[in-house]
Amino acid sequence: MPKPKSKEELLNQSQENYRALMQLIDSYSKEELSMEFPKGTLNRNVRDIITHLHQWHLFFLAWYKVGMKGEKPDMPAKGYTWQMLPALNNKVREDFKNVALEEALKDLKRSYKKVQKITMDHSNEELFEKKRYKWTGSTSLAAYLIANSSSHYTWAIKQIKKAKK
Repeated sequence: MPKPKSKEELLNQSQENYRALMQLIDSYSKEELSMEFPKGTLNRNVRDIITHLHQWHLFFLAWYKVGMKGEKPDMPAKGYTWQMLPALNNKVREDFKNVALEEALKDLKRSYKKVQKITMDHSNEELFEKKRYKWTGSTSLAAYLIANSSSHYTWAIKQIKKAKK
């Protein structure tokens, strides 16, 4: 699927991919949803995938809040660099390992709505103009939204399907 080039495409792709993810999850039985993924995968089950998505929504929301004030956000998270993503993602998994899938899905839905609202609140230019905001560096706000929504939902779908084969 090509990367969105307009606000409408960004919203549609994010909504479609999120809906596809939820439909996939709904298609599994409770037993299938609680099964462990094959050894060697970072995320060990569907809950891990869902909490991963939720936490990355929260990361984005924090970056946005700080960045839009003209300040420099801790990206990807305080104490981590982009080169440390495996360690950060391991920490995310550990932090959420005791959260029930039902609660994780509610959390994801709430954070998804907040990310969608940010997209809706901006114009095409505000979303897609590179270097518009100091905190997004040489890229656009849309690039961060795509990475933390539509592309991430596609990743999640692939991970779940691969693990369930």
